[in-house]
Amino acid sequence: MQIEATRRRFTVDDYYRMGETGILSENDRTELIEGEIIEMSPIGNPHMNAVNRTNMIFARGIGDKVVVSVQNPAFMDQYNLPQPDVVLIRPRESFYGEGLPNSEDVVLLVEVADASLRFDRKVKIPIYARSGVQEVWIVDLQNQIIHVYREPKGNIYVTIETKERSEIISPQAFPDFRVNVSELIG
Repeated sequence: MQIEATRRRFTVDDYYRMGETGILSENDRTELIEGEIIEMSPIGNPHMNAVNRTNMIFARGIGDKVVVSVQNPAFMDQYNLPQPDVVLIRPRESFYGEGLPNSEDVVLLVEVADASLRFDRKVKIPIYARSGVQEVWIVDLQNQIIHVYREPKGNIYVTIETKERSEIISPQAFPDFRVNVSELIG
């Protein structure tokens, strides 16, 4: 006789309660993906370098037109609370003190991928598309390229491009802001 296991998916509220009660601490590098608590990879020097570069470039180049949120949670739905590396979100006077930014607030979401490339592409991209995030970049450190995802439809993006180190890239929301791919990769 075979016994089937029942999986329990955690909600964002459950996830936060785990933090409040001490089950998860501030030092735990986790995110909530499809109702499961996922341990994030340690941050290595190339990853940290790319995140810092991306943060600085967007903060300087776009200024007060967005809030540049670095490695903070972004609410996608009740079962998904990823912590993307860099997110450009619409400004609010409260700086989101009243609640987390959600997919409608996201102007551009950037994942820096070293060891996480397959997970980001196969798991996170469908979540971002389903949630309506209009544009996602994956800074692919292994291959030294940026994967650009635009126009979400269901679980996929209709437009997918690859930008090489020598190319220039611009967020859809800020087409006049242009940056060399090599500057973001390092």
